[in-house]
Amino acid sequence: MSDIKTKVQGLDPNVRARDVGELANATSNIYETLVIIAKRARQLNVDIKYELQQKLDEFAVSSETIEEINENKEQIEISKFYERLPNPAIIATEEFLDGDIYYRQGNRPKPTKKPEFPK
Repeated sequence: MSDIKTKVQGLDPNVRARDVGELANATSNIYETLVIIAKRARQLNVDIKYELQQKLDEFAVSSETIEEINENKEQIEISKFYERLPNPAIIATEEFLDGDIYYRQGNRPKPTKKPEFPK
């Protein structure tokens, strides 16, 4: 998980418009591309959520009274760091465009002709 955090440090957390043709070049089908990106985004989301929960569990206090809740500055900083991370869909899209995602297609035959996308 730490490699994801270092990888996303330079990523712009804002959503940008993408060229559909560029996204579909690898699979020749935009819908397959979106499925690949969505599945990777779900994986990233689960990993990030699990890591955050583990870090926040270190601060958990087993007391039953609500009045004894203390604010821990380190806990707040950890939460803010994870809030500032780019959306997992943005991370997955960048990974796909950089060729960092391994994917395979089932037993379907490959298309014989690559579709043309308008420019």
